[in-house]
Amino acid sequence: METDEYRTLAAPAEAIYTEKRSKFIAIALPVHTLEEVKAHLEELQKKYYDARHVCYAYMLGHERTNFRANDNGEPSGTAGKPILGQINSNELTDVLVAVVRYFGGIKLGTSGLIVAYRTAAAEALSAATFVERTVDDEVEVTFEYPFLNDVMRVVKEEGPSIVSQAYDMDCVMKLRIRRLSMPRLRERLSKVETLRFAAD
Repeated sequence: METDEYRTLAAPAEAIYTEKRSKFIAIALPVHTLEEVKAHLEELQKKYYDARHVCYAYMLGHERTNFRANDNGEPSGTAGKPILGQINSNELTDVLVAVVRYFGGIKLGTSGLIVAYRTAAAEALSAATFVERTVDDEVEVTFEYPFLNDVMRVVKEEGPSIVSQAYDMDCVMKLRIRRLSMPRLRERLSKVETLRFAAD
């Protein structure tokens, strides 16, 4: 079933987990673009410059197909994957979870690392507040001024948000509405005489 909803973080969250004197600081951040991910990671590398590792995973986009897990020098599959696993088990997207490790002098072994990174990520996410968001699309319509009332009636009943509007010789209005409601909005607007859609 097609859905136009997705789940993400309302705000950043943090947790600290300690295992055999190694300290794991987990930071969960809402993000929208790869640029944001990179900027956050650079910031964390600077802030925790003295840490042994800054491992992370992210998931972007409502389709949840744009993701990456990074072990940052830890044995392959022991850090990024368990962090990504926590993002997946909470069905989140538009999220970056980074786990900073300060080595405590005692090796944890492969399974110990997996558990530690997974637990740290899980604790940061359990400290976070999740929100359901909708995938929204935009449409631009142009119409003659006398039809403004007809258009506004549709807007009032269908409930899209008005992104921008300009009244000149013609009226131009840009509307945003959740994806699954767009076909109905377009259909109703197309019944208003002399209305033109901008090329998508």
